[in-house]
Amino acid sequence: MRSYRQRTRLFNRAVGLVVGAVVAAAALLLWTAVSSSAPVQGDAPSEGLIFGIWRLFYDLDAPAPRVLLAAVALAFLFAAGVAIIEIRVSNKSRRSFDLHGSPLAPKVIMAATRGAYDGPVTVTVLIPAHNEEASLQITLTSILAQSHRPARVIVVADNCTDGTVAVARQHGVEVVTTINNTAKKAGALNQVLARILPDQGPNNIIMVLDADTAVDDGFLAAAVSRFENDRGLMAVGGLFYGEPGSGLLGQLQRNEYVRYSTQIGRRRGRVFVLTGTASLFRSTALRTVAANRGVTIPGITGDVYDTAALTEDNELTLALKSLGALIISPAQCTVVTEVMPTARALWVQRLRWQRGALENLGAYGITPSTFRYWAQQLGIGYSVIALSAFVLLIVITVLAVDAWVWFPFWLGLGIVFTLERVVSVWAGGWRARLLAAALVPELIFDMFLDLVYVQGIIDITRGRTGTWGHVNHGSTRAPTPILGSGVGS
Repeated sequence: MRSYRQRTRLFNRAVGLVVGAVVAAAALLLWTAVSSSAPVQGDAPSEGLIFGIWRLFYDLDAPAPRVLLAAVALAFLFAAGVAIIEIRVSNKSRRSFDLHGSPLAPKVIMAATRGAYDGPVTVTVLIPAHNEEASLQITLTSILAQSHRPARVIVVADNCTDGTVAVARQHGVEVVTTINNTAKKAGALNQVLARILPDQGPNNIIMVLDADTAVDDGFLAAAVSRFENDRGLMAVGGLFYGEPGSGLLGQLQRNEYVRYSTQIGRRRGRVFVLTGTASLFRSTALRTVAANRGVTIPGITGDVYDTAALTEDNELTLALKSLGALIISPAQCTVVTEVMPTARALWVQRLRWQRGALENLGAYGITPSTFRYWAQQLGIGYSVIALSAFVLLIVITVLAVDAWVWFPFWLGLGIVFTLERVVSVWAGGWRARLLAAALVPELIFDMFLDLVYVQGIIDITRGRTGTWGHVNHGSTRAPTPILGSGVGS
């Protein structure tokens, strides 16, 4: 009989094939549609003169109205279809009273806690740390300076060979050292959760905070207020922004994070992923996850975190959603996290994220809770094809013409696209806006991420083992400014 890990690996390889096949089929369909009719011979470009001195060539050709209408309608139907299904799944989960299938559904929790007072909401903070001497001080300073102080802070020192433990003790917090842990962050957290969870009541909250992350002032107060006002709420996730520094590469990542937070804001806090940088969980939720591992959700019974997952935060989000939990990311709960300082470090980080997301989908399969995530992966795959085709078309055009030709239709479309890029990072300040307006650097960054996506598909299909990355910050690190609720400018 195959073990759980062996079965998971088989599913993982299958999901790579499925996603790759669907995306390839979509590309083939698009190619067939485009090449089904013979190309029409266009008119020669017109010649114009601007201010009497600048001669240029231009071409007013544009796609036929029916083609434009079909493209817009297809995009609208796809987006609307995914949104409607997601809302229906969310509403059904909230109304569910299925004690076995959705034990964390709001109606189930509300019925179980009706008329009971379980004391004030308290927060225990767990900070998993592996050689985080340089950044831990910033993390501890930010959490200990919160207007709503945590009841307990525990640094989980995992296989540390630097001064991580000493830094933690200097700040007067508890330290738990892992024992024979080989399962990275998930294994370290499982060890400490196995010790403290049995003593936690319904109003005791567990916060998991990365040792390279600083929480903004007001984070805990806002999160605790949410838990106090909604007994059915099971988890609160943070919105993360990038730390200053690391030049152009760092700014590209900061722009990406700002766009993600803007998107969550438009979704009124509905969560894609409870970020591993900083999230809070009601103890009831974590106990229920542990009890259902190996029964209704993947993993080993008794573990809160699935140690087979490369991205433990994404996996735990799927676990909670599959059990019917209500989870949100309020706009007031913001954190500042590290950005990758080099392209190599960024490649390793994003390859782990991408592979982890695909592997988690393989483990959970196609369910109402995972439908949104499947659509997201297929959408990323389709965007890879679209961007690659766009770049190839530009190259062919440049090589095929003797002089530069302006196409007003496509130029106008490009301006609209650029405006959207600028507006979506407006909260990130003037550097973010200027970089978005330049467009080309962000397109190159997107192509980099597309290559990561393709590499992830190849690796997962070939069954290659995924790896973790760790940024070595040295022994000292400049303090990171703690931002307010916004990103500043």
